[in-house]
Amino acid sequence: MIPRIGNPDKRFANELREAIGQSDPVENSLTTNDRVIARVTDGIYRQPGSAVRELIANAYDADATWVSVKTDAPKFSRMTVEDNGTGMTPEAVIHLLHNIGGSAKRTKQGQELGITSTGDSNVSPKGRKLIGKLGIGIFSVSQLTHSFQIITKTAGDPHRTIVLVNLRQFADGPTGSEGSTFKAGSYQAWRELTSDVDAHGTTIVLTAIRPQTRDSLRSEQLWGAVTNPLSDESEAKARSSIPMYHIGHLDEYGLHIADPKNQERSLPWDERDSADTAFSKMVNSVWEPAQGRASVKLTEMFDTYLQMLWNLALALPLPYLEKGILDESVSDEWAFFYRLANDSRGSAQELVSNDPKATVREVAQLPPPEGSHGDFKVAVDGVQLRRPIKFRDLPKTQHVLKKPMVFVGSLRQEFKGLDRDISAGPLEFEGYLLWTPRVAPTEHQGVLVRIHGASGTLFDSTFFNYQVAELTRLRQITCEIFVKEGLEAALNIDRESFNTAHPHTVILTRWLHNALRQLATTQKRKAQQLRQEARGSATRDAEDRINRIVSSANSLRTDGEGVVPEIHFKRPTQQAVARSGSVIQTFDLDRIVSEIPEKPLAEVSPKSLRKLEAITKVLSVYGLLEQLSPKEQENLLGSILGIMEAENLG
Repeated sequence: MIPRIGNPDKRFANELREAIGQSDPVENSLTTNDRVIARVTDGIYRQPGSAVRELIANAYDADATWVSVKTDAPKFSRMTVEDNGTGMTPEAVIHLLHNIGGSAKRTKQGQELGITSTGDSNVSPKGRKLIGKLGIGIFSVSQLTHSFQIITKTAGDPHRTIVLVNLRQFADGPTGSEGSTFKAGSYQAWRELTSDVDAHGTTIVLTAIRPQTRDSLRSEQLWGAVTNPLSDESEAKARSSIPMYHIGHLDEYGLHIADPKNQERSLPWDERDSADTAFSKMVNSVWEPAQGRASVKLTEMFDTYLQMLWNLALALPLPYLEKGILDESVSDEWAFFYRLANDSRGSAQELVSNDPKATVREVAQLPPPEGSHGDFKVAVDGVQLRRPIKFRDLPKTQHVLKKPMVFVGSLRQEFKGLDRDISAGPLEFEGYLLWTPRVAPTEHQGVLVRIHGASGTLFDSTFFNYQVAELTRLRQITCEIFVKEGLEAALNIDRESFNTAHPHTVILTRWLHNALRQLATTQKRKAQQLRQEARGSATRDAEDRINRIVSSANSLRTDGEGVVPEIHFKRPTQQAVARSGSVIQTFDLDRIVSEIPEKPLAEVSPKSLRKLEAITKVLSVYGLLEQLSPKEQENLLGSILGIMEAENLG
C-alpha cells in the first residue's frame, strides 16, 4: 500500500518514484518543521540564569549602556529586565513575534528595521559586534514563565508598544489537525502615548514564574533537607551543607526562616554598600578564604541565587573587576610572561620589557583589542556585575614557583582555498593561559571561550577534551579565549556548548592543546631551574653559617688571633693544594672511613664531608687534635663521620 502524502510533498514523491539511478536525482532544499521552533520556545537552557543571560545579551545588541534586573529575591514571584537600548519599532516587534528563530540580525532586513548598522549587518547601530543571531533570545523566558510582557519604545516616538505574550506548553503527542501550522503561543499588542518622547529602551516583565524555577533559585532542595530531615543524622548533614552566603529561606507563608546561626540571610555585602562595592565584596569573599584553604568551591560558598549572579558576571560582556591580564604591565615582575608559538613544534618565548608602561599586549605584539566593554553596566537587584576574575595576589602555596605564569597568544586562520560553506569563513582569536598552584574558585579551572566578549559555556575543565595525562597541572590552569571573528556557527543552539566537528572548533582546539603542551614544558623547566637555584642557595647559606660558626669558635678560643687551618680529606692518589699563607692539615680519608665500626661506608656524601671539615677545624682551634695520636685522630673523625652517615650504613 502506498502511504498517503500531503499535497506539498506529493509531486516530489512521485518524481522520486521515477528517479531510477543517481544520474537523474530529485533535488530540493531541506525544510524545518514548525514543531522544532515550538520546542525551542518551550525552553532549551539548563539553568534559569541562562534565560536571564540571553535577555541581557539582547539589551547589549540593542546598544544599551545599562541593564537593571530585578528578581524579587527571595520570593521570585515576578522578574523584570529593563534596559536603555534603542528599543523596537512596531515593525521590529511584529517581525520578532512572527519570526521565532528567524532573527533580523545580520541581515539586510535588520538594517531596514533599525536593529543593525546600516553599513554592516553584523554590528549594532552604534558599532557593537552582535551576540545574538538566531532570534530565540527573548523566548528564553519560557525557561522561567509562559507569560511575559514586552514594553518597548524608540527615541522620538510619542508612543510605546506593549505586548502580552502567552507561550504554549510543548507536547510530544499529536496536536491540532494533521498538516496544520504548530502555534507556539499567542500575543496581544497595542500602543500607548507617553510623556517622554526622547525616552528609549525595552523592559521585559515576567509574571507567574514557574514553580520549579522558583524552587531552584530559592535552593529549595537544600533548605527542604534542613527543615524536613529524615533523621537527626540527615539533619546534621544538611545543616553542614548550608553555604556560607545565602539569601535565606522562606516558609509557606513567605516569611524568612532563620538558619542555624539565627540569621535570616547571610550576604557577602552590607545592604548599605554601593552597587559596585557589593560585588567587589562578593568576589573577595571567595578569594580571601582561598589564601588559607586547599580549595574554594562556589557551591560551598553561595546558594543557587548568588551562584547565578557570579555566572552572569562571567558570561556577559563586562569589564573585569580590576584589569584584564593583557592590559597588565610586564615590568612589574608579579608573574612570568611568555608568548605562545603557533607552530606545533614551537616553544613559548619569555616576554621581558624595561618599559614600566608596556602592557602584555604590546610586548607580545598582539592585535588591538576588540573592545573593553566598559560602556556596558549590568545590575542585578542593585548589585553591579563585573567579571569576577583576579590575576594578582593569588593564593599562596608551598610550590617552588611563587609567581604565576602567563602565556598569551593569538591566531588568525583564513581557510584559504576552502569554500565558505565548508570553512564558515575566517577565524580570529587571542587568549591567555594562567598557571598558578591554586586556582580559586575551583570552578575557574579550565578554559572559557568568549565570542565578542560574551560566553555561555563558562569554564570547560576538560580543555576541549585534552587527553594528555596532566591532571594535576590542568587543575592549576585558568584560561580565556577571546574570539574576534568566527566560531559563532559552531555554537550549539543553547549557546552553552560547541559543535566539536565544526572547522572553527577543530582549529581552536588544536591551538589550545598546543598551548597546553608549551605551558607544561615551560612550567616544568622553570620549576626545575628554581629548585636547582634554591638548592644551590640553601647550600651556600649552610656553608656560610658553618663558616661563621667556625669563625666564632676561633674568636672565642684565640681572641681572634689564631689561624683556622685548612682541612683536607684526601685519597692516597690525591694531592692537597693549600692557598698561599694558609695552614693545612691533611687526613687520609680511606683510613678515617675504615675506623667506622661494623659496615664501612662505600661512598661519603659531599655534604657530610663538608660538615666533617668544619668539625675538624673547631677541634683543631681548641687544640684537641694535637693531644691525640694520628691513630686516635682517625678513630675520632671516623666515629663522627659514622654518626653523620648512620642512615647510609649498610
